[in-house]
Amino acid sequence: MKSRISPLFAALFAFAAFSAHAESKLSVAATAVPHAEILEHVKPALAKDGLVLDIKVFTDYVQPNVQVAEKKIDVNYFQHQPYLDEFNKAKGTHLVAVAPIHVEPYGAYSKKVKKAADLPNGATIAIPNDPSNAGRALVLLEQNGLIKLKDAHNILSTVKDIAENKKSFKFKELEAATLPRVLDQVDLALINTNYALEAKLVPTRDALFIENANSPYANLIVARPDNKDSADVKKLVKALQSADVKQFIETKYKGAVVPAF
Repeated sequence: MKSRISPLFAALFAFAAFSAHAESKLSVAATAVPHAEILEHVKPALAKDGLVLDIKVFTDYVQPNVQVAEKKIDVNYFQHQPYLDEFNKAKGTHLVAVAPIHVEPYGAYSKKVKKAADLPNGATIAIPNDPSNAGRALVLLEQNGLIKLKDAHNILSTVKDIAENKKSFKFKELEAATLPRVLDQVDLALINTNYALEAKLVPTRDALFIENANSPYANLIVARPDNKDSADVKKLVKALQSADVKQFIETKYKGAVVPAF
């Protein structure tokens, strides 16, 4: 009897261990494009490796960090380091970058002019209202000769830091997600690539000017200090930094999104 029962218990134990392994779950907050699309691409492979991705799609840049900090979601994937630094400073959170995945070269768009030099005196330029992306927008405008900043390398520049504005441009600071919707109402808008893609804009075709692939604004997997080194987070990063994902990004986004690994 003993010899018959032991294999049965061994089989049940092995099944229970397999089930527990298969049910490992990691929740990830992401914006829809391209972050959630890239996560959906790796989801099947991770499931085979015993990790179920629970992808939570957000339309803003605040709640993904809030919910990770409050332990309602495990990690997020939507932001770059300057934004994360500013968020932690403003909110008193301690979120940490785990790994860079891709860069979304930032672009300037217009439905009223075909090139930046054609912007008229007094033109209205819309930029994001969060500090890191506002500074990024102003630096890009400086690099393309539209304004001069007090410090061309200060990524947290504000409109008060504009030292020269020969064409008397007016600046409208708006929530980043709304910028594609105001293109008809302004002369130029500086739009994050994820929101540009959601609005069916093609950055490499539609942007009047755009950052190059050397942009320092890599989008990151972000976690908390207590889970940043977990096995599940390491599995996610390994999948996202694979040759397969690099090919997926290059093929699907054609330069609008660039691998950062």
